[in-house]
Amino acid sequence: MPPAVVLVTGVSRWLGGALAAELAADPSVERVLGVDTVPPRPEVMRRLGRTEFVRADIRNPLISKVIAAAGVDTVVHMNISSTPGGSGGRTSMKELNVIGTMQLLAACQRVPSVRRLVLKSTSAVYGASPRDPAVFTETMQARRVPGGGFAKDSLDIEGYVRSFARRRPEVGVAVLRFTNFIGPRIDSLLTGFLRLPVVPTALGFDARVQLLHEDDAVAVLAKATTGEFTGTVNVGAQGTVLLSQAIRRLGRVPLPLPEQAMAPLGRLTRQARITDYSPEQLRFLNFGRVVDTRVLREEFGYTPRYTTAEALADYGRTVVPVVDPRAVGALLSTAGSLAGRAAGLVGALGSVTARPEEPRVTGLRAVRDA
Repeated sequence: MPPAVVLVTGVSRWLGGALAAELAADPSVERVLGVDTVPPRPEVMRRLGRTEFVRADIRNPLISKVIAAAGVDTVVHMNISSTPGGSGGRTSMKELNVIGTMQLLAACQRVPSVRRLVLKSTSAVYGASPRDPAVFTETMQARRVPGGGFAKDSLDIEGYVRSFARRRPEVGVAVLRFTNFIGPRIDSLLTGFLRLPVVPTALGFDARVQLLHEDDAVAVLAKATTGEFTGTVNVGAQGTVLLSQAIRRLGRVPLPLPEQAMAPLGRLTRQARITDYSPEQLRFLNFGRVVDTRVLREEFGYTPRYTTAEALADYGRTVVPVVDPRAVGALLSTAGSLAGRAAGLVGALGSVTARPEEPRVTGLRAVRDA
């Protein structure tokens, strides 16, 4: 049975606005409410269609009156900040993420009309460390628990949602653990990082990166809102790329630095408002993270239209390359070929010098040995 009244938090951001617009275009959904502390930009507002914007703060207990007055039966919680800079500092970010979620869940618990809750979570809850498995399934936990920032907030939020599900077992709860978003329109931490002309990387590390195209993200959120799936599901595209491959394919210039220099550089870029990467996110750039998507395809019932490589290529259409990726690929291919030839030549010379000299046998000794 499709929802009648849907409330979407974080509607002023691109992904929240895109979901609200998708739901507003669905005739089976009677009413869509978009909630945020600031109004959407004009271009986002035009796309929202019949979505009703409500300026409200989910940290305020008055959010329960909004839910009760509208008779909301489905809540999609997307107002979770991943960057301190975009939230006014780490303290404001934690208040919005953790305190805001607690107030929203308390409101959902008090209002009997709520029958479904969808949480936009993240695969960052699995952490990033050299001890990680090849892929994370939904039943696994982080080998190194995130100590702070967005990942720690997301772990806390999932814990509160599980507690809510125990208190209101009749409410269907879906937790969507997304991999990194990418696409020509969405603005994420990774897209900002890969947009840098010179991309700093940790020397000796080459992370595996799994992406999700923005269109697939909206489709999964819409299906979770209007469907009946309950539980936790990893959401990511098929395949992976190495961080070095992503940098090369986008025509950026890699800048390998000692690992010890990455944390000070991260603080410097945050202060300069260039990128806003926390220590946990810098660890992701070192070790990467890949999730298993069997549940997404077989139980949730969705197969992403874009693979990781295709999503990266679609994003690349909007990025002006600093260097020609084809030239870089040809140069690397030539360098690899020359390195292979050099290794073969060294091996051949080594075998010649290592061969023992055969004795020269002449005269009477030759007759005697015969």
